[in-house]
Parts: sequence; structure tokens; C-alpha cells
Amino acid sequence: MVTTNKANGGIQSIGDRSTLFGNGNGRNKRHQSNSHGQDGERLAQVLGWFSIGLGAGEVLATNQILKAAGLKDGNQTLVRAFGLREITSGIGILARRKPTEWVWSRVAGDVMDLGCLACGFANPKVKRGKLIAAMATVAGVTVLDVLCAKRLSHSSGKITSSGSFRTIKSIIVNRPPDEVYRFWRKLENLPRFMHHLESVNVIDEQRSHWVAKSPVGSPVEWDAEITDDKPNHKIGWRSVDDSDVKNSGTILFTPAPGNRGTIVRVEIEYFVPGGILGDAIAMMFGEEPSQQIEDDLRRFKQVMETGDIAISEATIHGTGLSEQRPAQPFAEQ
Repeated sequence: MVTTNKANGGIQSIGDRSTLFGNGNGRNKRHQSNSHGQDGERLAQVLGWFSIGLGAGEVLATNQILKAAGLKDGNQTLVRAFGLREITSGIGILARRKPTEWVWSRVAGDVMDLGCLACGFANPKVKRGKLIAAMATVAGVTVLDVLCAKRLSHSSGKITSSGSFRTIKSIIVNRPPDEVYRFWRKLENLPRFMHHLESVNVIDEQRSHWVAKSPVGSPVEWDAEITDDKPNHKIGWRSVDDSDVKNSGTILFTPAPGNRGTIVRVEIEYFVPGGILGDAIAMMFGEEPSQQIEDDLRRFKQVMETGDIAISEATIHGTGLSEQRPAQPFAEQ
């Protein structure tokens, strides 16, 4: 069963499909998922307070932190910045019941910390013993952060047993299914509302070549093939072998109740380049695929219903929150 926000056609996340069926296997998986989720939430609370405490120490006792890590003076500004990041992450974790994204942001922060500490070995005057001990401590915390993030992700249906990431989103578009299907099936249209896509070139009826942006700037490319095509109802696809980004998924186009348009339901399963740490870094830069899909579906709804994407003038002109203006299609001067 797909749930949608009928009031405004909002996007809804859906968990692991095993919870949608009333069989015993589904109940077992749901019980395991709930158990992992509860463990993850408890660990997240501990990590949240730890993050705030560590951040406060980095801000208020910067010189002592540098001395303990065997680093020289001159890095105070960087350490304080890391402290503010830790405090922000801690508050974000404690403020949410399932702080999955915030815990993943801690993993990304751990990677940054390890990288900065590793740079310290380039200084011949550094106290290597203390630096190694500091890196070992951060590595230990990283293990806990990854464990917590994985448990939270498992409980929300994000990570499958194979280690891939799964996300399911849906939205109501006020257009008939045949029109919505035709627009999506013409794959060259996708970059119009999928802003992370640079291009989609159709090779033949089944195969296409995709180029997408990545958080680190360099594009990623892959070939995909249509595996299931039921006009006005369903499109299924998967990436071919040796792709930069292994992915597969389906898109369902279902008439909405009361002749209110079409329920567009997207399910994607993917392996992120760089694995778990790659996904954490992507989240930190706002490029994680589940975030992308939410934004893409909202833009798709706007394109189908209005013919354009509504952009606030504040976004175009770079004005601040105090100067926000109503969202409207941008007209070139």
C-alpha cells in the first residue's frame, strides 16, 4: 500500500517492502528492523551527547586538544571549526527521534578529522606517538558512528541485506497516467527536473547512457537498460555491468483516487561509489540519492502541472532570508 499526502500531493517515504505484507517472514524482518532501530536510537543519543561534549572541548580548550594530539599551535581556528561542527551534529541528533542523516554526517566528519590528522605527519616536529593515539581514538569513534548509522538505516529500510541502499518515494501529479508516463519514458526529459543529471543519451529502445554530477565535482557515468516497460503503468531499469554507479529500480504510474491525477511511485536501489563513507559524504553535501529523489519529484510535479519549475527570486539573486520573495517561474530579462 502506498501512502501519500492527499492534501498537497506531498512526497512520502516508504520502508522495506517486507513490512507491507502480512506474512511471517515480513513480521520477522520487521521485528529485527525494529530491534536494530531501537539499538541505533539509543546509541545515537549517546553519540549526540558525546558530540556536544567533544565540540565544547574543542571550542573552549583548543590548545589542550592540540597538545593532546601532538600537534603544533596555529591550528586553533580549524579545531574550533570542527568543534562547532560537532556541537551542531550533536544538537541535530538529539533533536530528532530517528536522526539517521545527522549520524551519517558524523561519519563524514570523522573522515575529515582522520584526513586532517594524517596531514600532521608531514610536519617533522610533530609528536608522532600522540598523533597515532589521536587517530586511533577517532577511528574507534568512527566505527561506532558507522555502526549506529547502519542500524538506523536498516530500521528505516534504507540498507538491504546485500549492503545496497534503497529508497522509495511517491508523489501525486495532477495529470493523467498516460501523459505522465510518456514524459518520463522520453528519457531525454529527465535532466529537466533531475538537477544532478547532466545528460541522458538514448542508444536504442532499451539502452541509454547517463552522466551525473557527484559531490566531489567529477561526473560519474553509466549505461542503463529498460527491463520492464508497461505503457502508462510501469518502467523498470537497471544499470549494465561495469557501471560507475550500480543501480536499479521501478517507476509506477497509478491513477489517484477521485480523478486527482497520478500517483508516481519511484523505488531505487543503488550502490554508492565509496560505499558507506561515500554515502555519508554525499549526505553532507546534500547529494545523497534519497534527498535527490525528493527534490526531483517536486520539480517533476511542477514541470508536469505548470510547464516550468518554480524558483524564488531570492534563489536567483542570492538574497538572504530577510529578503525572500514568493516562488515563481524565473523570467529572463
